[in-house]
Amino acid sequence: MTGSVSERARRIVADTGPLQYLVLIGEIDLLPRLFGAVAIPIAVQAEMLHPGAPEAVRSWAGAPPHWLTIAPGPKGGRAGLPRRGVGERAAIALALASGVELILMDDRAGVAAALAQGLSVIGTLGVLIRGARRGMVDLDVAFARLRGTNFRHPRNLLATLLAEERKRRGEP
Repeated sequence: MTGSVSERARRIVADTGPLQYLVLIGEIDLLPRLFGAVAIPIAVQAEMLHPGAPEAVRSWAGAPPHWLTIAPGPKGGRAGLPRRGVGERAAIALALASGVELILMDDRAGVAAALAQGLSVIGTLGVLIRGARRGMVDLDVAFARLRGTNFRHPRNLLATLLAEERKRRGEP
């Protein structure tokens, strides 16, 4: 996680990637438990419903849970975000327009753009770690499932994070 925000924000805005990975590994329900309501712009839902998206993701996005709000993006988009994807631009613009301080995003360039706009950012790994620290998820299992997806990360990152979490818990 980058930036600071209260442990349980009233609402967050999410980009496509983290939602997709949390659906694929069966941990999407961490979001309402950790943050309450989640909002996405229509552009993010459209990316999740794209025929090239995994079936589980399309199914989830096609019948969203009660805690997910799908909002039209603000008109005009945001200056300074021309090189980001449509979903990232729309998520950042929605977060800024709605006064939400925390955005869920993984893409490095998107994260940099969100931070430059004054937003705090948490990614898929940050959600999983926060959930593990609150006893809501088994990090070993979640990371094993994540390795079975196309989630991109530095080679030893997951092993390093697992080791840090074990050390934090006082395990060998």
